Amino acid sequence: MSYLLFMLPALALSLWASWRTRSTFKKYSKVGTLRGLTGAQAAQVMLRGAGITDVQVVPTHGFLSDHYNPMNKTLALSEATYASNSVAAVGVACHEAGHAIQHARSYKPLWLRSALVPTANIGSKGSYIVIIAGMLLHSANLVYLGVLLFAGVLLFQIVTLPVEFDATARAKRLAVENGIVLPQEREGTDKVLNAAAMTYVAAVASTLMTLLYYLLRASAMSRR
Repeated sequence: MSYLLFMLPALALSLWASWRTRSTFKKYSKVGTLRGLTGAQAAQVMLRGAGITDVQVVPTHGFLSDHYNPMNKTLALSEATYASNSVAAVGVACHEAGHAIQHARSYKPLWLRSALVPTANIGSKGSYIVIIAGMLLHSANLVYLGVLLFAGVLLFQIVTLPVEFDATARAKRLAVENGIVLPQEREGTDKVLNAAAMTYVAAVASTLMTLLYYLLRASAMSRR
């Protein structure tokens, strides 16, 4: 079976998750919150509500490039989030503030994900080189080694799931508790955050299918 055919279900899930995230964000980026807070202001309210005063909220370039950096305690919000008072922007900003709260509360899965970054980097950069070399040299052992390296990427992504789901759960709850969005507005923020969460599930599915594909190739080579 060809790689593309084997990966078709995972590819379809990834495309659907990406489309859903963009379309949901686009829809709710046109709906302003009743309180009128921008994404940056919403994040600051979330942080203050959690007693966090040492995290800086800054703008960054790129569509949905929002992220929290635990190394320098910087919460970077994309242009579509930072200055917008839309339901979508506020939802994303509160999600990223959720990561800052995780960091302040020493949330163990976040610590584990940070610890796995070097392993994931090695796996993503080196695994394909080893796998391709193994296939060119008809060496099942080399392919297995490449798969082992690539498993580090999968492990990182699996650990990422509870980190993202927890940040989303915090955002949904605290956005209402802190008065950032009213209860009747929560449906919009929930839809934006749920759509974004599916992209992480799709990434795990894609990586898992890739790993299984090369495991099957290595197994077939070892039987020859």
